[in-house]
Amino acid sequence: MNTGLLDVCDLTVEFRAGRRRSPVRALDRVSLTLSPGETLGLVGESGSGKTTLTLAILGLVRASSGQISFAGRELAPAGHRRSREVSRDLQVVFQDPYSSLNPARTVGQILREPLDVHESLSREQARSRMADMLELVGLPSSAAERYPAEFSGGQRQRIAIARALIISPKLVLCDEPVSALDLSVQAQILNLFADLQRELSVAYLFVSHDLAVVRYISSRVMVLYRGQVMESGPAEAVCTQPAHPYTRDLLAAAPSPDPRQARMAALNGSSRPWQPSSGGGCPYYGRCPIAVDRCRSERPELRTVSAGTQAACHLLPDAAPMPGSALTTPS
Repeated sequence: MNTGLLDVCDLTVEFRAGRRRSPVRALDRVSLTLSPGETLGLVGESGSGKTTLTLAILGLVRASSGQISFAGRELAPAGHRRSREVSRDLQVVFQDPYSSLNPARTVGQILREPLDVHESLSREQARSRMADMLELVGLPSSAAERYPAEFSGGQRQRIAIARALIISPKLVLCDEPVSALDLSVQAQILNLFADLQRELSVAYLFVSHDLAVVRYISSRVMVLYRGQVMESGPAEAVCTQPAHPYTRDLLAAAPSPDPRQARMAALNGSSRPWQPSSGGGCPYYGRCPIAVDRCRSERPELRTVSAGTQAACHLLPDAAPMPGSALTTPS
């Protein structure tokens, strides 16, 4: 395996839907490396395996095969309870700021809980740590005396971020942390994530279905489809010079404020009628506009497109900027 902060090697996760049915493969030989202080964006539509990967890293689902290593510690077999030391260094921010905070506890009690588990602080030391953390995420220290219901969605997500960072973890798994927020609030929270990373040198595995969000926050991007890696590389290169047809379709599907760009994206979209792909071929075969017979029967391996960028396609085109791309950056 590699020697990053987080290393995932050939991870496969299968679920059984019933006794007589074949298992459903949610992740299929997924590998990634995340360095300290880096942000890796994980993008794909619903059902691509993004959340399953984060749950496997957290130990909440068991892997069928593969390895997970975090900060030099083997976390396999996946599904076993993580040690307290690993739990301290590996935290998570969930998608919904309304359900991820206990409504019966004050903000101070919510922030105090990880301190009680992982550190031995006096009441005054804990109060000082909480006040500093609230200020760091843009909230007054008086917020510690209030309940989550008294805050807006964006403020609740700031509280959730403070809870994740108060024990100084090395890595935070961010599972769609802005998708439930208004667009203007999304930009504020993304800027907060970036500011906190510069301040605390924390690494993020940032999960999203939105390529614009991933491009803004991430240094590298990995694109998943039906549990397999379609493309990976530097965020700017993947988002402006996509090599895989699926990545191009994700970009074309992004909403655009310019009706001319939206019309061009629709005209350039896939016209191939959808059909299920065969088990051993490319998972995108049934939707791909350039697929050939080989794609139906043979799974493509990740191949180098350019420096630092790889794609899993038998027919790798020359990577070129997308004309009229609808992708915009949050502001």
